[in-house]
Amino acid sequence: MSTETITRPATIRKIAPRYRVLLHNDDHNSMEYVVESLMQVVNGLTQPQAVDIMMAAHASGCALVITCVQEHAEFYCEGLQSKGLTSTIEPEE
Repeated sequence: MSTETITRPATIRKIAPRYRVLLHNDDHNSMEYVVESLMQVVNGLTQPQAVDIMMAAHASGCALVITCVQEHAEFYCEGLQSKGLTSTIEPEE
């Protein structure tokens, strides 16, 4: 009697590329509105974190909001845009 060993090819998981969600400086909305909008759109974002993001965008013209998979990045970007904020995504380098 012979015993056969069945070997399966190893499953290789590719890590999904990550994208950066960027908030651009906004001269139209109040700082308070931008902070509130960030906290409403990005679950788990605390007020101090939202203030830091808003201030970074105000000071340098653009700030990193979050880095995540493309589908989530698009969702966050569209959510910010729906609040009247300027947001874009770019691949993480």
